[in-house]
Amino acid sequence: MEHHEQSDRIDPFNRIDKDFSSFIGMNRLKETVKEIYANIEISQMRERVGLKAQKQVLHMLFKGNPGTGKTTVARKLAAAFYDMGVLEKGHFIEAERADLVGEYIGHTAQKTRDLVEKAMGGILFVDEAYSLARGGEKDFGKEAIDTLVKHMEDNQNDFILILAGYPEEMEHFLSLNPGLESRFPIVLDFEDYSVEELLLIAKQMTAEREYQLSKEAEWKLRDYLFKQKRNQDRKGFSNARFVRNTIEKAIRKHAVRIVQKRHYSTEDLMLITKNDLILE
Repeated sequence: MEHHEQSDRIDPFNRIDKDFSSFIGMNRLKETVKEIYANIEISQMRERVGLKAQKQVLHMLFKGNPGTGKTTVARKLAAAFYDMGVLEKGHFIEAERADLVGEYIGHTAQKTRDLVEKAMGGILFVDEAYSLARGGEKDFGKEAIDTLVKHMEDNQNDFILILAGYPEEMEHFLSLNPGLESRFPIVLDFEDYSVEELLLIAKQMTAEREYQLSKEAEWKLRDYLFKQKRNQDRKGFSNARFVRNTIEKAIRKHAVRIVQKRHYSTEDLMLITKNDLILE
């Protein structure tokens, strides 16, 4: 343990690289976390020598298709920011429209306030945030947005608000709420994964569970992913989520196959074959 802390002190970015090493791609994210960390360190140094030190506002917008890692990253940031001393508690609260929007006048503001209260010292992550603006002027979603904005101003250093959603819908949402985007100094775009990245994710997931894909299974998955990528209308494709569901299904199929065998080796218990992979 001593050695770990010492190495982190020598290279302050060592810990961040380690914490986010399991994330495939996402270089922009890693750079942003390093910038935030460096800013905190420099602010503390400036304070010590009597210079002005500005508190960072860390509210964020995440734009990306399903399964590009938005929720996973937000969860990880809560823990990382707690370790850095940015957040007091480092807990993670995930919310959607139903958690914020009430059924009658005044109900929404109360629900939203309660949720922000719970999130104090941590991260409040609102997924599919654009659904708050779907009903127009008379919709209570507008009240939820206004209440969130008020709390962002009043408690801007006590919690972090992350609004997330599909890129096009988020752009539309921001166009309906002028002045909202400027309150989020950090905007992260979560790109769709390439076929190679998705295969890496599949291998990572199987290795974590102490399984492995046969070469034929890997080719079958690669071929399917290429076809998905070629298909222009890819709204329905859920990136890493699709890969996770596929691996979990394959493990269940593998279990049924092995249970029916009389004799099996350690390799049999680990190897996912082409026929175990059901792709649809």
